[in-house]
Amino acid sequence: MSSPFAQVPSLCSPLREPRQMLADQVYDGHKSIHDDAMAAGLGLRAGPIEGPTHFSQFDPLLFRLFGRAWFETGCISAHYQTMVVEGEQVRAFVQLPAEGGRFTRIWAEKRDGTPVLTGTASVGAEPGSPSEIEQRIARLRPPGPLVINRDLRVGQQGAGNPETVRMGFDQHMGPHYPFTLADKLKVITEPCAWYTPEGGPASPWGRAIIPFEMISVLLGSSMDRAGFRGRGPAVGLFAGQEIRLLRGPLFVDHPYELEREIVALSESARTESVWVRTRIFDGVSRALVGEIVLNSATLKASYAAYDSEARALGRSA
Repeated sequence: MSSPFAQVPSLCSPLREPRQMLADQVYDGHKSIHDDAMAAGLGLRAGPIEGPTHFSQFDPLLFRLFGRAWFETGCISAHYQTMVVEGEQVRAFVQLPAEGGRFTRIWAEKRDGTPVLTGTASVGAEPGSPSEIEQRIARLRPPGPLVINRDLRVGQQGAGNPETVRMGFDQHMGPHYPFTLADKLKVITEPCAWYTPEGGPASPWGRAIIPFEMISVLLGSSMDRAGFRGRGPAVGLFAGQEIRLLRGPLFVDHPYELEREIVALSESARTESVWVRTRIFDGVSRALVGEIVLNSATLKASYAAYDSEARALGRSA
């Protein structure tokens, strides 16, 4: 029976204050946008919190809707709308799907209602509707002559394929992610016993699992091996991201192999974007266990030679 009420009910998380853990992040030999000084130079009041940090606030809501299937075949797909800095409070929302539904809308807001992200969540191989990122890729128009990313092409495979990765509790994940899983678990907005050395063996899978937000760290830790480098130095940020589990969850201290491919190139007035799909294979069984699609955007204004090179390529800056 359809509802007689105009507003669709939703689940809502408590207000949380996510922590900034990327102040010391380094890309291409320079500090990233998450450094306060670098952010200030780009007109931001402080280094923003990494987008997938917000994914943890959705986990309890989506587990309530979908149960353990959320950690086995869940997909969270989000377009980031507004940066969040440490000290700001964020609340997550999940629209209640129709009874038996496996696909729904999600969003997050700051305390004052400012939108943080919008997206979709689902479980199962065929949720019935395209995800947020799938919808956005389908709407992309061919870009003009690219400047920063002019050496990249759609269909380009990662130079490091396959990349071997793993995430132990105390394993440092490199210059892109200068913290460990143990560090994250001390400040994660939604603690879960299944993420921990003590509680992991009691999980439905008998092992500690990697939180959704840390899957982004696992895959991002070896991204340099792919060779998807634009011109630089320049400053980038995550503009959108999808994490899809096919045979999850992913386990702590387990080997995985990654294969990357550029699936789209695009631009906006302020950025040039590379959309990369990374397929995740179990390092033991070689089964495909998940995929992530990342819209990595580079700020045109952060590339000093952008205007002159744009003119040389026959386009206006």
